[in-house]
Amino acid sequence: MKAIVVTDEAAGTAGMTLMERPDPEPALNDVVVQVHASGFVPTELAWPSTWTDRLGRDRTPSIPGHELAGVVSALGYGTTGLSVGQRVFGLTDWTRDGTLAEYVAVEARNLAPLPGDVDFAVGASLPISGLTAWQGLFEHGRLRTGQSVLVHGAAGAVGSMVTQLAREFGAYVVGTGRAADRQAALDFGAHEFVDLGSEALEDVGGVDLVFDVIGGDIGKRSAGLIRAGGTLVSVVGPSEARPADGLAIDFVVMPDRAQLDEIVQRVRGGRMRTNIGNVADLDDAVAALNPTKRVTGKTIIRARS
Repeated sequence: MKAIVVTDEAAGTAGMTLMERPDPEPALNDVVVQVHASGFVPTELAWPSTWTDRLGRDRTPSIPGHELAGVVSALGYGTTGLSVGQRVFGLTDWTRDGTLAEYVAVEARNLAPLPGDVDFAVGASLPISGLTAWQGLFEHGRLRTGQSVLVHGAAGAVGSMVTQLAREFGAYVVGTGRAADRQAALDFGAHEFVDLGSEALEDVGGVDLVFDVIGGDIGKRSAGLIRAGGTLVSVVGPSEARPADGLAIDFVVMPDRAQLDEIVQRVRGGRMRTNIGNVADLDDAVAALNPTKRVTGKTIIRARS
């Protein structure tokens, strides 16, 4: 099969190569999925799991990408709940070869059925962004109706999902980002927007929850905005500062079939929309994942048209 492969951690996305790799074999409780579309998060090339397995052994050449939508082509021994020919989408294991390929082996429990009226590119754009938003808001942030949420990067792939879910659940949403992102963030449902380049973050005042996808100085300053009993949720590692009277939580997104179904049903019903910035074929993936200009939203790679 054709796949995007990385072998040099220092090279980053510039070290990606399209090459032939052996077809994956399904392990116990696995399925093999014929990939139609996949997503990619550039930071994964800095994750140890991209380069070593759970025992710390080198696993290069490795195939990156962990979001997919496709069709089940084979079942491993003992696999139940899915069938050959079924449309699926989901999130693959961090320490196994990923989804920037024509086929991938993945634990069946990490996948959810993809409704027939949802495009594969849309399905592939949902797992990391959607699950990160869901888990950050509801599992870790314990969002309640009527609370206020500060969403950093509100026009980005994750932030746009956070904004839409928080708005749906009755929160007052303040989005942040660059000046050029203002209208997009408002269109996704933010009640107001802060341009981090020219407006003072501190003017937002107190909020119940901060969803941080930026970190650094922005994350540190955000801790001071948390009201008593509130939460700073981060997906970029532990915050450098903690709220004076609240929680600071950092987490790594986990696969969850039930949550994937919640998310895709919202997309089907028009209550949420995904944020796709660019779509490219697998043959053109290396160039697409090394853009010469800023792309807002997620880049999706199609393995099949």
